[in-house]
Amino acid sequence: MIDVFIADYRNPLQLDAVVSLLDSYARDPAGGGTPLAEDIKQNLPAALAGRPQMFSVLAFDDGEPIGLVNCIEGFSTFACKPLVNVHDVVVLESHRGQHIVQRMFACVEVEAQTHSGSVVEQRASPARICATGLCCVSARPVLRHRALSTEEDVKKAVPTIRTED
Repeated sequence: MIDVFIADYRNPLQLDAVVSLLDSYARDPAGGGTPLAEDIKQNLPAALAGRPQMFSVLAFDDGEPIGLVNCIEGFSTFACKPLVNVHDVVVLESHRGQHIVQRMFACVEVEAQTHSGSVVEQRASPARICATGLCCVSARPVLRHRALSTEEDVKKAVPTIRTED
């Protein structure tokens, strides 16, 4: 069973999952093909926990970490409101093509709306998104959502993306 949730940066197991998945992403050709440096792996948990504008979405399959989305809250001057930038998107190769990214993006959308009324903007490069199992059709951001106005909208929030099957 796949569980998708907001990471608790105070939970050492979840922080280990964030670092491990981010390292997997860095090792992948889409992430640069180079593992994270040891000092980055050691310092990242405290750095994330010390930044209240950040949050991560994790996906676990039967207790094993398989997916990660790192997000940073920013501010849109054009909309004069907060927005959430999606920076890292990771799905382990063994789980790609199973719509996990869509579920994680839906969680990002709900988190953004629940806490700040933010819109969501994808900042990860389209090539990197494609490596996680998404089919990209242009170089424009994959995510650019309108604000959700009702609780029902939040419940139905699913980004408009396609996944490879």
